[in-house]
Amino acid sequence: MTAYDVIVLAGGAAKRLGGADKPGVRVGGRALLDRVLAACDGAARTVVVGGRRATARPVVWTSEVPQGGGPLAALGAGLRLTTAERVLVLSADLPFLAPGTVGALLDAAGQPGREGALCTDPDGRDQPLVAAYRAEPLRRELALIATEYGSLAGLPLRLLTADLDLARVDAGPDAAFDCDTWDDIAAARARIREHGAVLDEWITSVKNELGIELDVDTAVLLDLARDAAHGVARPAAPLTTFLVGYAAARASAGAGPDEAAAAVAEASRKATALALRWEAEAEAAESAGGDAAGGPTGGAKPDAGREGTGTP
Repeated sequence: MTAYDVIVLAGGAAKRLGGADKPGVRVGGRALLDRVLAACDGAARTVVVGGRRATARPVVWTSEVPQGGGPLAALGAGLRLTTAERVLVLSADLPFLAPGTVGALLDAAGQPGREGALCTDPDGRDQPLVAAYRAEPLRRELALIATEYGSLAGLPLRLLTADLDLARVDAGPDAAFDCDTWDDIAAARARIREHGAVLDEWITSVKNELGIELDVDTAVLLDLARDAAHGVARPAAPLTTFLVGYAAARASAGAGPDEAAAAVAEASRKATALALRWEAEAEAAESAGGDAAGGPTGGAKPDAGREGTGTP
Protein backbone atom coordinates (compact mmCIF):
# COMPACT_ATOMS: atom_id res chain seq x y z
CA MET A 1 0.00 0.00 0.00
CA THR A 2 1.16 3.54 -0.76
CA ALA A 3 2.94 5.28 2.13
CA TYR A 4 0.62 7.63 3.94
CA ASP A 5 0.07 9.51 7.18
CA VAL A 6 -3.24 9.67 9.01
CA ILE A 7 -4.98 12.41 10.97
CA VAL A 8 -7.74 11.31 13.33
CA LEU A 9 -10.03 14.04 14.65
CA ALA A 10 -10.91 13.05 18.22
CA GLY A 11 -12.02 16.35 19.70
CA GLY A 12 -15.40 18.03 19.86
CA ALA A 13 -17.93 18.47 22.63
CA ALA A 14 -20.09 15.40 21.80
CA LYS A 15 -23.20 17.40 22.73
CA ARG A 16 -25.57 14.73 21.37
CA LEU A 17 -23.89 12.24 23.69
CA GLY A 18 -24.40 14.50 26.67
CA GLY A 19 -20.76 15.54 26.68
CA ALA A 20 -19.47 11.95 27.00
CA ASP A 21 -15.92 11.09 25.97
CA LYS A 22 -16.95 9.86 22.53
CA PRO A 23 -13.58 8.50 21.33
CA GLY A 24 -13.45 6.40 24.50
CA VAL A 25 -16.95 4.92 24.18
CA ARG A 26 -16.65 1.18 23.65
CA VAL A 27 -18.23 -0.85 20.88
CA GLY A 28 -17.48 -4.54 20.97
CA GLY A 29 -15.29 -3.99 24.01
CA ARG A 30 -12.96 -1.58 22.17
CA ALA A 31 -12.86 2.20 22.28
CA LEU A 32 -14.13 3.86 19.11
CA LEU A 33 -10.75 5.55 18.66
CA ASP A 34 -8.91 2.21 18.89
CA ARG A 35 -11.23 0.70 16.30
CA VAL A 36 -10.35 3.52 13.87
CA LEU A 37 -6.62 3.19 14.63
CA ALA A 38 -6.76 -0.53 13.88
CA ALA A 39 -8.08 0.16 10.37
CA CYS A 40 -5.12 2.38 9.47
CA ASP A 41 -2.24 0.71 11.30
CA GLY A 42 -0.15 0.84 8.12
CA ALA A 43 0.29 4.62 8.40
CA ALA A 44 3.83 5.96 8.62
CA ARG A 45 2.68 8.52 11.18
CA THR A 46 -0.60 8.75 13.05
CA VAL A 47 -1.64 12.14 14.42
CA VAL A 48 -4.62 12.32 16.76
CA VAL A 49 -6.13 15.75 17.37
CA GLY A 50 -7.82 15.74 20.76
CA GLY A 51 -7.32 14.99 24.42
CA ARG A 52 -4.58 12.52 25.30
CA ARG A 53 -5.64 9.03 26.37
CA ALA A 54 -4.37 5.49 26.35
CA THR A 55 -4.48 3.98 22.85
CA ALA A 56 -3.90 0.53 21.40
CA ARG A 57 -0.87 1.74 19.44
CA PRO A 58 1.47 4.75 19.61
CA VAL A 59 0.26 8.03 18.12
CA VAL A 60 1.34 11.67 17.98
CA TRP A 61 -0.96 14.03 19.91
CA THR A 62 -1.88 17.59 19.14
CA SER A 63 -4.75 20.05 19.69
CA GLU A 64 -6.49 22.58 17.50
CA VAL A 65 -6.08 26.29 18.10
CA PRO A 66 -8.24 27.67 19.55
CA GLN A 67 -9.48 24.75 21.63
CA GLY A 68 -12.87 23.68 20.29
CA GLY A 69 -12.19 25.46 17.00
CA GLY A 70 -13.93 22.81 14.92
CA PRO A 71 -12.89 20.27 12.29
CA LEU A 72 -11.04 22.59 9.91
CA ALA A 73 -8.92 23.99 12.74
CA ALA A 74 -8.26 20.45 13.98
CA LEU A 75 -7.31 19.31 10.49
CA GLY A 76 -4.90 22.23 10.12
CA ALA A 77 -3.25 21.37 13.45
CA GLY A 78 -2.85 17.75 12.48
CA LEU A 79 -1.58 18.47 8.99
CA ARG A 80 1.35 20.47 10.37
CA LEU A 81 2.72 17.23 11.87
CA THR A 82 2.52 15.10 8.73
CA THR A 83 5.09 14.64 5.97
CA ALA A 84 3.68 11.99 3.61
CA GLU A 85 2.41 12.86 0.14
CA ARG A 86 -1.01 11.42 0.97
CA VAL A 87 -2.93 12.00 4.16
CA LEU A 88 -5.83 9.92 5.39
CA VAL A 89 -8.33 12.02 7.35
CA LEU A 90 -10.76 10.26 9.68
CA SER A 91 -13.12 11.03 12.49
CA ALA A 92 -12.68 8.99 15.67
CA ASP A 93 -16.23 7.60 15.74
CA LEU A 94 -16.23 5.10 12.86
CA PRO A 95 -16.81 1.67 14.41
CA PHE A 96 -16.89 -0.25 11.14
CA LEU A 97 -14.07 1.36 9.19
CA ALA A 98 -11.99 -1.43 7.64
CA PRO A 99 -8.51 -1.61 6.08
CA GLY A 100 -10.14 -2.34 2.72
CA THR A 101 -11.84 1.05 2.75
CA VAL A 102 -8.56 2.73 3.68
CA GLY A 103 -6.86 1.04 0.72
CA ALA A 104 -9.66 2.00 -1.66
CA LEU A 105 -9.46 5.65 -0.61
CA LEU A 106 -5.69 5.81 -1.01
CA ASP A 107 -5.87 4.14 -4.42
CA ALA A 108 -8.61 6.50 -5.62
CA ALA A 109 -6.67 9.53 -4.33
CA GLY A 110 -3.72 8.41 -6.43
CA GLN A 111 -5.60 8.55 -9.73
CA PRO A 112 -4.09 11.00 -12.24
CA GLY A 113 -5.41 14.51 -11.78
CA ARG A 114 -7.18 13.76 -8.52
CA GLU A 115 -6.45 15.73 -5.38
CA GLY A 116 -8.02 13.21 -3.08
CA ALA A 117 -10.91 10.82 -2.55
CA LEU A 118 -13.72 10.60 -0.05
CA CYS A 119 -16.41 8.13 0.90
CA THR A 120 -20.05 8.67 0.14
CA ASP A 121 -22.76 7.30 2.42
CA PRO A 122 -25.74 5.23 1.19
CA ASP A 123 -27.69 8.46 0.59
CA GLY A 124 -24.93 9.82 -1.65
CA ARG A 125 -23.65 12.41 0.84
CA ASP A 126 -19.93 13.18 0.85
CA GLN A 127 -18.00 12.25 3.99
CA PRO A 128 -14.91 14.52 4.11
CA LEU A 129 -13.78 12.87 7.38
CA VAL A 130 -13.60 9.45 5.75
CA ALA A 131 -11.18 10.54 3.06
CA ALA A 132 -7.66 10.56 1.66
CA TYR A 133 -6.10 13.75 0.34
CA ARG A 134 -2.93 14.67 -1.47
CA ALA A 135 -1.01 16.71 1.06
CA GLU A 136 0.00 19.60 -1.22
CA PRO A 137 -3.49 20.63 -2.43
CA LEU A 138 -4.83 20.05 1.08
CA ARG A 139 -2.31 22.50 2.54
CA ARG A 140 -3.03 24.96 -0.27
CA GLU A 141 -6.80 24.95 0.33
CA LEU A 142 -6.45 25.30 4.09
CA ALA A 143 -4.08 28.25 3.61
CA LEU A 144 -6.46 29.95 1.19
CA ILE A 145 -9.42 29.48 3.54
CA ALA A 146 -7.44 30.81 6.51
CA THR A 147 -6.40 33.85 4.49
CA GLU A 148 -9.94 34.57 3.29
CA TYR A 149 -11.66 34.11 6.67
CA GLY A 150 -8.87 35.15 9.01
CA SER A 151 -8.62 31.69 10.63
CA LEU A 152 -9.93 28.13 10.33
CA ALA A 153 -11.87 28.22 13.58
CA GLY A 154 -15.59 27.59 13.39
CA LEU A 155 -15.69 27.03 9.63
CA PRO A 156 -17.59 24.18 7.90
CA LEU A 157 -15.80 21.34 6.13
CA ARG A 158 -17.62 22.04 2.87
CA LEU A 159 -15.33 25.04 2.34
CA LEU A 160 -12.44 22.59 2.04
CA THR A 161 -13.96 20.11 -0.38
CA ALA A 162 -15.73 22.57 -2.67
CA ASP A 163 -12.64 23.43 -4.74
CA LEU A 164 -10.75 20.11 -4.61
CA ASP A 165 -10.92 17.56 -7.42
CA LEU A 166 -12.00 14.52 -5.41
CA ALA A 167 -12.89 10.99 -6.41
CA ARG A 168 -15.90 9.38 -4.72
CA VAL A 169 -15.68 5.93 -3.15
CA ASP A 170 -18.84 3.98 -2.40
CA ALA A 171 -17.68 1.85 0.50
CA GLY A 172 -21.07 0.45 1.42
CA PRO A 173 -23.33 1.22 4.37
CA ASP A 174 -20.82 0.56 7.15
CA ALA A 175 -17.62 2.45 6.35
CA ALA A 176 -19.12 5.91 6.91
CA PHE A 177 -21.38 4.89 9.79
CA ASP A 178 -20.52 7.28 12.62
CA CYS A 179 -21.70 7.44 16.22
CA ASP A 180 -23.14 10.84 17.04
CA THR A 181 -25.91 9.73 19.43
CA TRP A 182 -26.52 7.00 21.99
CA ASP A 183 -28.93 5.45 19.50
CA ASP A 184 -26.03 5.20 17.05
CA ILE A 185 -23.89 3.55 19.73
CA ALA A 186 -26.67 1.07 20.50
CA ALA A 187 -27.09 0.28 16.80
CA ALA A 188 -23.35 -0.32 16.39
CA ARG A 189 -23.23 -2.60 19.43
CA ALA A 190 -26.17 -4.58 18.09
CA ARG A 191 -24.72 -4.83 14.59
CA ILE A 192 -21.49 -6.50 15.69
CA ARG A 193 -23.55 -9.26 17.30
CA GLU A 194 -25.46 -10.06 14.14
CA HIS A 195 -25.16 -13.56 12.76
CA GLY A 196 -22.27 -13.76 10.33
CA ALA A 197 -20.34 -10.92 11.95
CA VAL A 198 -20.06 -11.74 15.63
CA LEU A 199 -17.23 -14.30 15.39
CA ASP A 200 -15.01 -12.07 13.26
CA GLU A 201 -15.69 -9.13 15.56
CA TRP A 202 -14.91 -11.22 18.64
CA ILE A 203 -11.69 -12.70 17.25
CA THR A 204 -10.52 -9.25 16.15
CA SER A 205 -11.27 -7.84 19.60
CA VAL A 206 -9.42 -10.68 21.33
CA LYS A 207 -6.37 -10.25 19.11
CA ASN A 208 -6.30 -6.53 19.81
CA GLU A 209 -6.74 -7.08 23.54
CA LEU A 210 -3.90 -9.63 23.65
CA GLY A 211 -1.63 -7.76 21.25
CA ILE A 212 -1.64 -10.60 18.72
CA GLU A 213 -0.92 -9.88 15.06
CA LEU A 214 -1.97 -13.18 13.54
CA ASP A 215 -4.35 -14.18 10.77
CA VAL A 216 -6.10 -17.28 12.05
CA ASP A 217 -8.23 -19.60 9.93
CA THR A 218 -11.30 -19.46 12.15
CA ALA A 219 -13.03 -22.25 10.23
CA VAL A 220 -10.16 -24.65 10.98
CA LEU A 221 -10.34 -23.94 14.70
CA LEU A 222 -14.11 -24.27 14.74
CA ASP A 223 -13.90 -27.60 12.94
CA LEU A 224 -11.30 -28.75 15.46
CA ALA A 225 -13.51 -27.72 18.39
CA ARG A 226 -16.47 -29.52 16.85
CA ASP A 227 -14.50 -32.72 16.29
CA ALA A 228 -13.04 -32.66 19.80
CA ALA A 229 -16.44 -32.07 21.35
CA HIS A 230 -18.11 -34.78 19.28
CA GLY A 231 -15.35 -37.38 19.26
CA VAL A 232 -14.15 -37.01 22.85
CA ALA A 233 -16.33 -34.88 25.17
CA ARG A 234 -17.76 -31.37 25.07
CA PRO A 235 -15.21 -29.89 27.52
CA ALA A 236 -12.47 -31.17 25.19
CA ALA A 237 -13.25 -28.40 22.68
CA PRO A 238 -11.93 -25.35 24.59
CA LEU A 239 -9.12 -27.32 26.21
CA THR A 240 -7.94 -28.67 22.86
CA THR A 241 -7.95 -25.29 21.17
CA PHE A 242 -5.94 -23.89 24.08
CA LEU A 243 -3.36 -26.66 23.72
CA VAL A 244 -3.19 -26.09 19.97
CA GLY A 245 -2.43 -22.42 20.58
CA TYR A 246 0.23 -23.28 23.13
CA ALA A 247 1.85 -25.83 20.80
CA ALA A 248 1.80 -23.36 17.90
CA ALA A 249 3.40 -20.67 20.07
CA ARG A 250 6.24 -23.03 21.02
CA ALA A 251 6.73 -24.20 17.45
CA SER A 252 6.89 -20.67 16.03
CA ALA A 253 8.79 -18.90 18.82
CA GLY A 254 10.73 -16.01 17.34
CA ALA A 255 9.07 -16.40 13.93
CA GLY A 256 6.84 -13.96 12.10
CA PRO A 257 3.02 -13.90 11.79
CA ASP A 258 2.99 -16.08 8.66
CA GLU A 259 5.02 -18.82 10.34
CA ALA A 260 2.84 -18.58 13.46
CA ALA A 261 -0.33 -18.96 11.38
CA ALA A 262 1.17 -22.00 9.67
CA ALA A 263 2.02 -23.47 13.07
CA VAL A 264 -1.58 -23.02 14.21
CA ALA A 265 -2.81 -24.76 11.06
CA GLU A 266 -0.40 -27.69 11.53
CA ALA A 267 -1.22 -28.12 15.22
CA SER A 268 -4.93 -27.97 14.36
CA ARG A 269 -4.47 -30.64 11.68
CA LYS A 270 -2.76 -32.99 14.12
CA ALA A 271 -5.31 -32.44 16.88
CA THR A 272 -8.21 -32.90 14.45
CA ALA A 273 -6.76 -36.19 13.21
CA LEU A 274 -6.40 -37.35 16.80
CA ALA A 275 -10.00 -36.41 17.64
CA LEU A 276 -11.23 -38.31 14.58
CA ARG A 277 -9.25 -41.38 15.67
CA TRP A 278 -10.88 -41.16 19.10
CA GLU A 279 -14.28 -40.91 17.45
CA ALA A 280 -13.57 -43.94 15.24
CA GLU A 281 -12.51 -45.98 18.26
CA ALA A 282 -15.66 -44.98 20.15
CA GLU A 283 -17.82 -46.00 17.20
CA ALA A 284 -15.98 -49.30 16.90
CA ALA A 285 -16.44 -49.97 20.61
CA GLU A 286 -20.12 -49.11 20.38
CA SER A 287 -20.51 -51.42 17.39
CA ALA A 288 -18.67 -54.20 19.20
CA GLY A 289 -20.99 -53.82 22.18
CA GLY A 290 -23.99 -54.12 19.93
CA ASP A 291 -22.61 -57.24 18.32
CA ALA A 292 -22.01 -58.85 21.72
CA ALA A 293 -25.56 -58.12 22.80
CA GLY A 294 -27.22 -59.22 19.60
CA GLY A 295 -25.03 -62.13 18.55
CA PRO A 296 -22.90 -62.57 15.43
CA THR A 297 -23.53 -60.11 12.64
CA GLY A 298 -21.35 -61.70 10.01
CA GLY A 299 -18.84 -58.86 10.22
CA ALA A 300 -15.23 -58.94 11.35
CA LYS A 301 -14.58 -59.65 14.99
CA PRO A 302 -13.78 -56.63 17.19
CA ASP A 303 -10.06 -55.85 17.29
CA ALA A 304 -9.52 -58.45 14.58
CA GLY A 305 -6.11 -57.10 13.87
CA ARG A 306 -4.93 -58.13 17.35
CA GLU A 307 -5.75 -61.88 17.23
CA GLY A 308 -3.25 -64.00 19.04
CA THR A 309 -2.29 -61.24 21.48
CA GLY A 310 -4.57 -62.39 24.26
CA THR A 311 -6.61 -59.21 24.04
CA PRO A 312 -10.35 -59.98 24.44
